[in-house]
Amino acid sequence: MLYYERKLKRQGKRRIAGLDEAGRGPLAGPVVASAVILKDFRFRNRIADSKALSRRARERAYEEILQKAYVGVGVVGEKEIDRINILQATLRAMELAVRDLNVSPDYLLIDGISYPAIPHPKLAIIDGESHSLSIACASIIAKVTRDLIMSYYDVLYPKYGFARHKGYGTRGHFNAIKRHGPSPIHRLTFSLIR
Repeated sequence: MLYYERKLKRQGKRRIAGLDEAGRGPLAGPVVASAVILKDFRFRNRIADSKALSRRARERAYEEILQKAYVGVGVVGEKEIDRINILQATLRAMELAVRDLNVSPDYLLIDGISYPAIPHPKLAIIDGESHSLSIACASIIAKVTRDLIMSYYDVLYPKYGFARHKGYGTRGHFNAIKRHGPSPIHRLTFSLIR
């Protein structure tokens, strides 16, 4: 999982930031991106794609990552997603995450195929969480952060069950939208909401 980090370190790159996002597919809430520059590559907790970890495993890994890395987070809300589309909002969240880092990265490793408009050398990697420890860490930070945001929204809008489904299109979520209409955090340009 350290192939790209090792290769870049041999090229003299020291501050390698992994970037990933959470929340592209949901019907509600923000898209959250994270940029992670590891200071220590040894972990007690399992580090993997956030979707491959249980909630408890993600939360334990999250705490350890915060201790062993520089972390930046970018959040783009549903109104902006509706205004510029989900792809552009995701790239914007990644830009914000890199800006939020305490240090400037030498190189960016990005999960996926699209590049944010950031003036750093970068590489997009399909299934990046499987090939880069930094991207896997960014995946965990983004997912846990977004889950916390959606739990907060569950308190504000309890009729929708956001703490359970995190805004994804579950049967219970669709039923809540049918009963109550969209909430202020629903993405109104998504066809399933329209």
